[in-house]
Amino acid sequence: MPPNKITAIDRASFTDYLQKSTRILALCGAGLSASSGLPTFRGAGGMWRNHEATSLATPDAFANNPALVWQFYSYRRHMALTANPNPAHFALAELARRRPGFVTLTQNVDGLSQRANHPTSQLHLLHGSLFDVRCTEFYCNYSAQNNFTDPIVPALAIPKGSLQPSPSSIDNTGEEASKSLAAAMKGDKATEEGKDLDISDAGIPIPAISPEDLPQCPECHKGLLRPGVVWFGEPLPVATMSAVDKFVEESDIDLMLVIGTSAMVWPAARYVEEARSRGARVAVINMDKQDGKRNLAKGDWFFHGDAGTILPDILYPVIGDVSTKATE
Repeated sequence: MPPNKITAIDRASFTDYLQKSTRILALCGAGLSASSGLPTFRGAGGMWRNHEATSLATPDAFANNPALVWQFYSYRRHMALTANPNPAHFALAELARRRPGFVTLTQNVDGLSQRANHPTSQLHLLHGSLFDVRCTEFYCNYSAQNNFTDPIVPALAIPKGSLQPSPSSIDNTGEEASKSLAAAMKGDKATEEGKDLDISDAGIPIPAISPEDLPQCPECHKGLLRPGVVWFGEPLPVATMSAVDKFVEESDIDLMLVIGTSAMVWPAARYVEEARSRGARVAVINMDKQDGKRNLAKGDWFFHGDAGTILPDILYPVIGDVSTKATE
């Protein structure tokens, strides 16, 4: 069966079960946002400039070089804001409105579910959000959610393309000017004038940024703000885990949707098994057959293809047509 094609038998059995389901849990991974075109920087080998992306996602990296870490996350914020929620995001948001007993647990930090107007009370962010910030000062509890300002501070603006070398106002060694000249001379490195440069490419110079030009806490006026994502070595958010645990434990679950994730590592694997123990049948939507078909049980469904195509299709009997929302 080619991707994005559903057999009549699977469609009929899933539709019948979906229409009878009232308590539903969705677990979402990077595959949910695939058709929005975002780079994921996941796992070993995911590089940003000359750095493994995972090496920038740690408290130590921020302590040692907050400017570089903020440039990485500012780039990711910008990329997420230039992307649009796809029909899968709108489908889940509409399902939440139609089914009060539906909860989405997402591992994504890209803010696309929020921008698709997914009801916040039914959306739990396992790894935080690129668009949340919090203060790093020990005694300060300042945090803010859904800050979609781009750039978050002027110093973190993505450089624009130019065919002319740009002198550096900070560096007086000539190194930055040499990089700028080299980039201007290489047609493959320079983009059309006025367009955003791809600063994930180590051949594109990025400015040195002093700490005072990074996002500052507006409350204590002492600490730097940091991205509100869960970094390696940090615990998952207690409030999120507690809310999902409460949902799972308070009653039986009819249906578990596993979307764009292998769900093979903790806590994802735990939620799939706990949903099963509560009576749930599982529907997996994944582009990767090997990932998607792991641990399927009798009576489960596997839908092979892009979540942006598959999810609105299989949920249509309950949510109706969301294609117009995805193009507004």
